[in-house]
Amino acid sequence: MPEKLFDKKYYQKSGEFRNLLRILGTSIEGHRSLEFGLSKIKGIGRRLASAIVRVSGLDPNMRIGLLKEEDEEKLVKIIQNPVSHGIPKWMVNRQKDLRTGEYRHITGNDLELVRKMDLDRMKRTRSWKGIRHMYGLKVRGQRTRTTGRHGLVVGYMRKTLKGGK
Repeated sequence: MPEKLFDKKYYQKSGEFRNLLRILGTSIEGHRSLEFGLSKIKGIGRRLASAIVRVSGLDPNMRIGLLKEEDEEKLVKIIQNPVSHGIPKWMVNRQKDLRTGEYRHITGNDLELVRKMDLDRMKRTRSWKGIRHMYGLKVRGQRTRTTGRHGLVVGYMRKTLKGGK
């Protein structure tokens, strides 16, 4: 990284800069910009990260290692409940939750757990998607005649002949 854009040594001496930041169970390198740093959290993409930064009122080009504690807490509150802070409902990854009916955004390891529970529910109810997931087939209507053949069945293997023939 060019020194004229970001002088890491200056900030490390002043004590304001943190090399590693831990937000919502994810370690983020301090030299990353705020938007790119937030997108390292599982469940937050570039688009949602830029919306979070815009709502929080922070500089998007600011290095994430320069965040103050109160700014970090502010970001965490926005990430945990983005709809109440003005982020549109269509940007969250859990719209109209089956159990509660609310719009929420899931991040980190909870995202993997919820996804696995959704797949298990589909398999248990024997829905079309669940059956396709059970058999390891394509789910979203793709063609399967010629593609997606690897990993399903072991192909024909010829026995090696012992001796002369």
